[in-house]
Amino acid sequence: MSRVAGKIAIVTGAGSSGPGVGTGKAISILLAREGARVCLVDRVVERAEETLRLVTAEGGEAFAIDADVTDSGSCERVVGATVERFGPPNVLVNNVAARGQQIPIHLLDEAVWDEALAVNLKSAMLMCKFVLPHMMENGGGAIVNISSAAGMVSYGVPAYGAAKAGMLSLTRDLASMYAEHGIRANAICPGNIHTPMVGQTMKPEVRERRRLATPLGEGDSWDVGWTAVFLASDEADFITGQNIPVDGGVSSASRYNSAMW
Repeated sequence: MSRVAGKIAIVTGAGSSGPGVGTGKAISILLAREGARVCLVDRVVERAEETLRLVTAEGGEAFAIDADVTDSGSCERVVGATVERFGPPNVLVNNVAARGQQIPIHLLDEAVWDEALAVNLKSAMLMCKFVLPHMMENGGGAIVNISSAAGMVSYGVPAYGAAKAGMLSLTRDLASMYAEHGIRANAICPGNIHTPMVGQTMKPEVRERRRLATPLGEGDSWDVGWTAVFLASDEADFITGQNIPVDGGVSSASRYNSAMW
């Protein structure tokens, strides 16, 4: 397995919020399986350490670090630790996210809005800020931002949706501003993906409704993970500034109806 052999990757939100495999864990495992050395970042270090155990059990190279990636100093520390341990990063996956809340805009608390934008968008900007100089100095790299179908169509989660739509705009600007340095930036928009967080928070009847509303049914974290590996690899060396829906067709389906939420 060598699709990203020799690459040094940072994955934020690399742990899972509960039993099972979340998006960050799947991405981390697959990057390591395909030859990358991976810095596993999570606010709760035990989550990152669980991913580390899975990576090392397969013979992969990684290390775990705790960080609040909404904080500039923490992001700088993560990048510095990666450089010290493995060398300059040439893959960055901005995966950390806070689940959206279904709150009508006229009832939306300012603190909820601020937190959603900090966790889902500001964190990506900060990580890019500290990774980009290393990529510029060392011949380029690939940035993969995990956005959401909620950034493309209405899911009734206004703060989360606005942040994830902002992620798409950030991705386009990264792509256009840094192409001359050999840096690519793309976004993935997962749709109805089953993760440990979904398992903990979504009622079974709601999960079934969304499965029925999706042409290909329900996806899982590995679907997102394999897409991230492709975008991080040299196989995607002429792809940048793009938004890749991994949603089973829900964003283009006439059956989709936001009232199902």
